Amino acid sequence: MLAATALAALTLAGCSDPAGSGAGGTRDQIRAVGSSTVYPFATAAAELFVQGNPGMKSPIIESTGTGGGMKLFCAGVGAQHPDIANASRRMKKAEFDQCQQNGVKDIIEIQVGVDGLAFAESKEGPGLSLTPKMVYEALAANPYGKGPNKTQTWKDVDPSLPATPISVFGPPSTSGTRDSLAELILTKGCESDPAMEALKEKNEDEFKATCTRVREDGKYVDSGENDNLIVQKLGANPNAVGIFGFSFLEENKDTLKDVPINGIQATYETVSTGQYPGARPLFIYVKKAHIAAVPGLQAYLNTFAANWNPDGVLTKRGMVAAPEDVRKKSAEAVKALTVLDGAQLK
Repeated sequence: MLAATALAALTLAGCSDPAGSGAGGTRDQIRAVGSSTVYPFATAAAELFVQGNPGMKSPIIESTGTGGGMKLFCAGVGAQHPDIANASRRMKKAEFDQCQQNGVKDIIEIQVGVDGLAFAESKEGPGLSLTPKMVYEALAANPYGKGPNKTQTWKDVDPSLPATPISVFGPPSTSGTRDSLAELILTKGCESDPAMEALKEKNEDEFKATCTRVREDGKYVDSGENDNLIVQKLGANPNAVGIFGFSFLEENKDTLKDVPINGIQATYETVSTGQYPGARPLFIYVKKAHIAAVPGLQAYLNTFAANWNPDGVLTKRGMVAAPEDVRKKSAEAVKALTVLDGAQLK
């Protein structure tokens, strides 16, 4: 075990890192990249870590989007590569394989909480109530494979909806929130047509493109990785809809209101119990090889685990606590540094 620790330390010491101390290219500061949804909770954990560990440098947390974070995380082991990838969806099998190819062999998966893929509008908005089918038919580039999307207003999608123009501000393709939109909402709406199930059996790639590709004619606006920017845009566009993590809806209830999905509002209770259609798990992925080599990394993980309970600091910041059995499993992963084998990934 001592040999393994020494080897890990030497591995990091042998790499240069612009965020490091400059002494021999080593790094004495934790670095995390990834999800904009997990970002506020990762930074809150960083603040608590510094408070509990006087003299330690504050971790560097970068909001790159889940997909962009995974690319950086999986690029290799060493001081120039991040220690943690924050993710608003589970790691994909292709990402796991990329990690393995680049020498990132031992990856620890920790579910830190739950989030809701929230749909919101301005307090002055029309008061929409949507279903996955409505969202799909409004946003899909090629609904049900029948040609380019021609809908202009919500009433074009469904007669029960107001005749306000379709205008949706949402996450970019690199975001885990966009992946969740595709998986939890768009695909569910697409599958309302029985022909799509047949297409899935026949040609899965075509099914995925038909069900998840978003129109590019200005009705859906890619708003980058800054979810606060979407909040601002909703204030300036009362008829628009914004898509982001549940915590951003909670933090801005004075200016925003929820758009229910299937008649269910995004609340702490509906998200935590899984009743809300857009509920999703939040993860952090950690390189086991960096644990012994980067000062404070284990303590930072311990800080997460100590504050993700229903009455913890992270939940007070807007994160939804995971069910008790999930928290117990995650706490064990933090303690035992359990390595992901990749078999359960898709």
